[in-house]
Amino acid sequence: MNKLKTGEFYGTHYQKSAFENIIITDTEYTHNKVDWHHHENPYFTYLLQGKLFESNKKKSYYLEPGSLLFHNWQDAHYNIKPPEYTRGFHIELNEKWFSNYNIQITDFEGSINLKNPLIKNLMNRVFIESKINDQYSNLSIETSLIDIFGSIKKTEEKILKRPIWVNNLQELLFEENIDYSLKNLSAILEIHPIHLSREFSRYFGTTLGNYIRFIKLNKAFCLLASNKFSMTEICYKCGFYDQSHFITNFKSVYKTTPSNILKQIS
Repeated sequence: MNKLKTGEFYGTHYQKSAFENIIITDTEYTHNKVDWHHHENPYFTYLLQGKLFESNKKKSYYLEPGSLLFHNWQDAHYNIKPPEYTRGFHIELNEKWFSNYNIQITDFEGSINLKNPLIKNLMNRVFIESKINDQYSNLSIETSLIDIFGSIKKTEEKILKRPIWVNNLQELLFEENIDYSLKNLSAILEIHPIHLSREFSRYFGTTLGNYIRFIKLNKAFCLLASNKFSMTEICYKCGFYDQSHFITNFKSVYKTTPSNILKQIS
């Protein structure tokens, strides 16, 4: 089985940035199929464009733009890419990085499909900082990554304790063209809307409205990164009322406009 060393990923690298104990690559996937292999270090894969099928010995994933995976170093897998343009963002961390921040890599076994929009928002910030790449970027990236691992651990610990309606709600919130009102969601889940409202933040780490906002903004971020759609098209695809509503929500999270982000990341 092939072992990829530090900074090695199949495909064409548009950008490879080395920070302290971190390698970040922005890569076009060019292979229709990559046979079984594993990597020297743990890493994240964040799919920005296209589609990808990935399988390990336990799970298989059909990845679309916005999909985020974490792979531990021992996780062997293979990939199949459809005949379309596919772009991925990778963050590779060595053993010293985990040691510096007292993060136990053994707490994160195998591969993890990260659906939490709050975690994806942190990954978007890492992506932006990798493009800025100035004297403050390393600090910003490390801070976001520490928060990401903290969130992953909390999420994994809560999964075993969650009631069934929480898992059903999580899947429901990622469906498109759905009425996100408390009345509709509680009716589908067959629970009282007050109970849903009170209990949501316990299991999701934020309010229902904020969670939905992050889902929409994460989708918008990937569309921005593709540089293929106008602001009007992005608003429509992500369920915002108009450009003003989209920009207001975007600025509330990223403290800048979508146009400014586009200049940094495209």
